[in-house]
Amino acid sequence: MRTNATTIDAETAERAEKGFSAGSACSALYVVLVILAGAGCRQDMHDQPKYTPLRGSTFFTDARSARSPVEGTVARGLLRDDELLYSGKVNGVDAAVFPFRVDAQVMARGQERFNIYCAPCHSRTGEGDGMVVQRGYRRPPSFHQDRLRETPVGHFFDVITNGFGAMPDYAAQIKAADRWAIVAYIRALQLSAHATLADVPPSERTRIP
Repeated sequence: MRTNATTIDAETAERAEKGFSAGSACSALYVVLVILAGAGCRQDMHDQPKYTPLRGSTFFTDARSARSPVEGTVARGLLRDDELLYSGKVNGVDAAVFPFRVDAQVMARGQERFNIYCAPCHSRTGEGDGMVVQRGYRRPPSFHQDRLRETPVGHFFDVITNGFGAMPDYAAQIKAADRWAIVAYIRALQLSAHATLADVPPSERTRIP
């Protein structure tokens, strides 16, 4: 019995030693892999050599990290070198001409943009009784009054661009070419409200009921 017990204890100890050796090898391998993985995780993307907004700088003498653009710098697409197209003025005065030819395509575009951005207040006829006005917003003047019929087209472009009175500006919503298209359509509305048969081309008169 004693011999058998001694044999069993020896076998158990041998198995435990083998198990410990295998476990130790696995543990060591895991530690090595973790070290290698950690060494590969560099922080270059996280710790970038950059300045966050308003952070001071020791490189520049004024201690500001934010630098002013070089004199004469113009953002791409924002040169705005055409005074008439982008301001509606010629030599600082409201223009009486359009910066491009007004054709049927421009007129259709102007009608579409007018109905989207202008009609809620000015109404689709330009009388100034749009749906927003009917619900309490300040009423704009009618486009058909003599004062506005005689106003240069550049004035309408300037108002759309910069706003006037209770009307906000629409420079951010409507690009310059579309503002001019809207002005062309306003002129068409004004003409339609005061037109006579003589203003209709002979070839189109048969279409009048």
